[in-house]
Amino acid sequence: MKHFLFATFLCLLQTPLVAQSKPLKTYRQCVLQKTAWADGDSFQVCPPGAEPFTVRLYAADCIEWHIGDATDSRRLRHQRSYFGITHVDADPQRAAEIAKSYGAKAAAEVAKMLEKPFTVHTAESDARGDADFKRVYAFVVTSDGKDVAEELVRMGLARAFGVTRETYHQPARSAREYAAGLADRELQAAINKRGVWAITDGDQLPAERKMQREEEAMDQIGIDSAKAPQGKRINPNTATRTELTAIPGIGEKSAEEIMKHRPYRRAEDLLRVPGIGAKTLEKMKDYLEFSK
Repeated sequence: MKHFLFATFLCLLQTPLVAQSKPLKTYRQCVLQKTAWADGDSFQVCPPGAEPFTVRLYAADCIEWHIGDATDSRRLRHQRSYFGITHVDADPQRAAEIAKSYGAKAAAEVAKMLEKPFTVHTAESDARGDADFKRVYAFVVTSDGKDVAEELVRMGLARAFGVTRETYHQPARSAREYAAGLADRELQAAINKRGVWAITDGDQLPAERKMQREEEAMDQIGIDSAKAPQGKRINPNTATRTELTAIPGIGEKSAEEIMKHRPYRRAEDLLRVPGIGAKTLEKMKDYLEFSK
């Protein structure tokens, strides 16, 4: 148990932040649009008298349960390792289904929380995972004033992970303060074995996370040769995660780090991104552009 709590604490210290950008807009009396693809951290909302749009919660990540491609599968594998539930069943398929069931539970809890009209705070920052799917980062608050991301983490149905920013509160909380609050809720959920944490193997968790890091490093080998041809340039300030991973030297984790540290005025600004050093930046330079 001591190893488990220590490993969890170390990961919580690494919750991503994002540079401050546009001010938040507030949409009140929103309703949840039922869709077949919704999950706990990504779903469609409809403000009064406006077109529906898809939101992605700031700073909370629920387990994938709609697996449609290899990217979804890799993300599920990463989440299972994070929660220490990869080997919750001796049968790999059943173990994966058990993990996915918690993604379904998160979606069901969100549907319950949002049965009554709710509030959405968004700066309409792009949260697409790929170029074909439009969604925006948002804070979502229930009719009785509960922050949906905070509730999901508190229930053990999401990890404190992902992009965040200054909040909607009065006075506003900084991105760092909001992320730290979620990290505290995650640690509390883990200690109390709520949600996914109820099936975590604490003794195996450090080994699972280590293996995941090694697998990610292996996945990256050979990928760069299939990336964007030289001459095609990508703006790191506006690119989606998928577009960023087309840059040599950039995997999904680095893409997330680039997104959270925006904006950049020149290539050298990317050196402040964790994991990007001089050698990686040299690989990237011919694929970058910074036009507005």
